[in-house]
Amino acid sequence: MYLENKKIVVMGVANNKSIAWGCAKAMKAQGATLIYTYQNERMEKQLAKLASPEDLLIECDVVSDESIRRAFATIEARFGKIDGLVHAIAYSKKEELSGNISDVTREGYALAQDISAYSLLAVAKAAKPLFNKGAGLVTLSYMGSERAIPNYNVMGIAKAALESAVRYLAVEFGKIAVHVNAISAGAIKTLAVSGVDGYKSLIKESDSRTVDGEGVTIDEVGEIAAFLVSPLASGIVGDVIYVDKGVHLT
Repeated sequence: MYLENKKIVVMGVANNKSIAWGCAKAMKAQGATLIYTYQNERMEKQLAKLASPEDLLIECDVVSDESIRRAFATIEARFGKIDGLVHAIAYSKKEELSGNISDVTREGYALAQDISAYSLLAVAKAAKPLFNKGAGLVTLSYMGSERAIPNYNVMGIAKAALESAVRYLAVEFGKIAVHVNAISAGAIKTLAVSGVDGYKSLIKESDSRTVDGEGVTIDEVGEIAAFLVSPLASGIVGDVIYVDKGVHLT
């Protein structure tokens, strides 16, 4: 098990259909000790149903620098160092995900960027002193970062910013032997995707473009995330790895 005795922080598990949950399961299977963060009390209740008794659950609302500081101070006090971090956090107001992109509000644009892109930088800053050498940081993106996907709108722009942040962080963190990458996952029915108008059609179209006609799963994405946070992936730096069964090829 290549993550045995490794301590991994997983941010963004909403329920058992979350990609972050697929990541957590794969990492647990490889021997990792998991540290979950949740946004609020309601999300904690959902997460507690999934987590194992030995897992640590910590509140961390990424719109608050103080909440991030407290969360990572708690992690440091409990574990000292960590070996990986999965950032699977994104949000936009539903009304900003349809219609014309030129109609996006200033507030809606800023909110999507803050939670979906800036939060990676804020979390990385807090986690930086805690990383062991050889640790990995991975975030989740989507093909809407580089293609105009119907009804993805402001989130596509936020994902483009997220991927750019990955490249800049990769250079910075490479100096302390921490590799930073992103996964561009295929369309999967998750709580987040259900907020996109016409998401059923999006998933159907995506599945039809995979090489085998079947959609990618959270478990398949999770396996790659587990690899990317591990020392095995130390030579992969600042990349966006597609895990979509070839959808991006056509």
